[in-house]
Amino acid sequence: MDAEDKKTEGLKRPVQIKFRVTEEEHRLILDKMCLLGTSNLAAYMRKIAIDGYILTTDYSDLKAVAFEMQKIGVNINQIARRVNSTSRMYDQDFHYMKRGIDEIWQLLRSSLSKPRPH
Repeated sequence: MDAEDKKTEGLKRPVQIKFRVTEEEHRLILDKMCLLGTSNLAAYMRKIAIDGYILTTDYSDLKAVAFEMQKIGVNINQIARRVNSTSRMYDQDFHYMKRGIDEIWQLLRSSLSKPRPH
């Protein structure tokens, strides 16, 4: 048995984990500890490491809606330029804008109806 084994023998938690943080990260950790009303860094870090979770966000639906909105915006600008130069607006212009808006609503409904992880 070496000196390190003798030091940890009988300890409730014999395995030590070390890592480094920046001053800013350290301040953020301490701020979060204060929000929880704890001053025990080891207990806080253990609790977060074991019970904490990481949130990942999927923006693919939002990107699809943004893309459709951009296309509609470009087309509205084209229609506005034509109306300004000819003083005419065509039924086809209204139908095109309505179809684009309907596509956006369909994307939004689809996105909102998807089951989300808990």
